[in-house]
Amino acid sequence: MTATGTNERLDDAPRMLHEVVSEAARRAPRATALIDGELTLSFAELRERIGRSISLIEERTEPGDRIAVIGPNHHIWVELYYAVPAAGRVLVFLNHRLAANEIAALVDRSGASLLVGDPSQLDRLSLVDPGSGGPQCLDWRTWETERDGRPESDPVAPDPEALAWLLFTSGTTAAPKGAMLTHRSVLAAVGASTAARPVETDDVYVFPFPLCHVAGYNVVHRHAAGRPVVLLDRFDPASFCAVVGERSVTSTSLAATMLASLLDHLDTHPTDLPLLGTLRSIAYGAAPMSVALLRRADEVLGVDLAQGYGMTELSGNAVFLDAAAHRLGLMGEEALLRSAGRPAPGVELRLAEDGEILVRAPQMMIGYWEDPEATAAALRDGWLATGDIGRFDEHGHLSVVDRSKDIIITGGENVSSREVEDILITAPGVARVAIVGEPDARWGERVCAVIVPVDPASFDETAVLAHARASLAGFKVPKRVLLVEELPTNASGKVLKNQLRAALAGND
Repeated sequence: MTATGTNERLDDAPRMLHEVVSEAARRAPRATALIDGELTLSFAELRERIGRSISLIEERTEPGDRIAVIGPNHHIWVELYYAVPAAGRVLVFLNHRLAANEIAALVDRSGASLLVGDPSQLDRLSLVDPGSGGPQCLDWRTWETERDGRPESDPVAPDPEALAWLLFTSGTTAAPKGAMLTHRSVLAAVGASTAARPVETDDVYVFPFPLCHVAGYNVVHRHAAGRPVVLLDRFDPASFCAVVGERSVTSTSLAATMLASLLDHLDTHPTDLPLLGTLRSIAYGAAPMSVALLRRADEVLGVDLAQGYGMTELSGNAVFLDAAAHRLGLMGEEALLRSAGRPAPGVELRLAEDGEILVRAPQMMIGYWEDPEATAAALRDGWLATGDIGRFDEHGHLSVVDRSKDIIITGGENVSSREVEDILITAPGVARVAIVGEPDARWGERVCAVIVPVDPASFDETAVLAHARASLAGFKVPKRVLLVEELPTNASGKVLKNQLRAALAGND
C-alpha cells in the first residue's frame, strides 16, 4: 500500500532559511521572535543580528566552510540557524551531551573551520588533544562582542538545494552519519508541519529540546508563522511550569520522558497546575508514547495532543496524528493512539516487501556527509529507507511496528547499539556482548547489555560500566546488565536480538 498526503504546499513560502525571519520582520517588525531568559528579541532585531553575523562569518571563514556550534540552548544557536546558511556556509550541530572525544571526532569529520559555543564546552574540548590545532573557537560572549557594531551584510543567494545544516545521527554502524539538510528540505519539513498542524495566530511556543537536535526545525516552524519561541536551557518540570505561567505559553513539544516527568511533578506539586492554564496543545515524538501515559496526560492537563513521526534524515516530521484523532482514540478507538498517523501534504509513504517504511518527500536529506555507501543504502530510487518496520490500517494510518533493530531511542536520544558494543567488548572480563533496547515507562527505552563473561565468578559489573562511561555519553551507558552463557545466533552467526529482548522481558 502507498499513502500520499493531500493538498499542496503554498507557492509563496520562503525558499531560503533566512527569508523566514526577513519575511516575518517585514510583516511585523516589533513582534517577538525569541525569548531566552531575560532577553527578548523582535523579528527586526533578530534579522539585524543575522545580518551582522553574516559579516562576521564572511571575515572568519570561506564560502562553503563548516561552522560548528556546541552548548546548551542559547539565543546565538537560533541566530546561527539562519546566519550560517545565509552566508553560504554549513551549520554543524554538535550535541554537548556526548563525551569530549566523541565531539572532537565529529568536529574533525566535518572539517569545521570555526567552532562557536558555550565556554565550558570549548574548554572541555581543548583538553582532548591540546595544541593539535583545529578550528578557530569563539565563545558566546566573544561572538557577540565581535558581531556587535558591524555593518549588516546581505545574505548570499545560493540555490535552495544548497547544503544548510549538517546533523550527525547514530546509525546501525558504530560511526555516526552526517545527514545533509538543505534550505529546501528544512523548509519542506516546516511546510509539512504547517499543513498538518497549523500554528494558531496567538501561539506562544516553548522549546524544551536541545537545539542541537533536528527538533530545532520547530523553531523555524513557529518563526514562519510569525510567532515567538521561548527557549529552555534544559527541561525541568518546575521551570517548565514557571515559564508557561510567566510567558502565557500556549503550545510545546515533549518527549515521553518529559511528559512523564511533568505529570509526576504535578502529582507532588499540584499548586503548579494552575500555571499551565494557558497551555492548549502538546506535540510529541522522538520516542514511543504509551496509551496509559496519553490517558494520564489527558486527565491531568486536558490539552490537545498531537504526534509527529520523522527523523533527522527527513529534516523533521513527515507523518502526523492530529488532535482530533487523539480525541477519538481517547474516547475508545484506542488503535489510533498506537498509530503514527497520516503523511503530510507532499509526503509519499510505501512499504517495502519486508515491511520497511519508505518515504519520498521534498524534506528528505540529500545524503550522508562523505559517506556514499551509507547514502546509497538509505536513498533508493528517490525513496528514503527509514529502517523502520510499519504497516497501514484500513484507513491509511501508518503504524510503526518496530524501529531499526540496532537503534535504541532513550529519552529522545539515539543510541547505536554497535557503538556501545564496540566499547564494551574491550572491557576486562567481557567475552561477547550484545546491546539491545528494553521498553521503559519513563525513558521510552533503556540501554541493556547482554554479556557473555570470560569468568562469571570474577565478573565485575561496576568496572565494566565505568569502562563504558570513560568513552561514552551518559545516556549511552547500559542501565541494565544481563549475564548469559552464550548469545543466540542464526546459521550465519548473526545474533538474534529478538530472543535477547524476550530474555530481558522475562527477567524484570
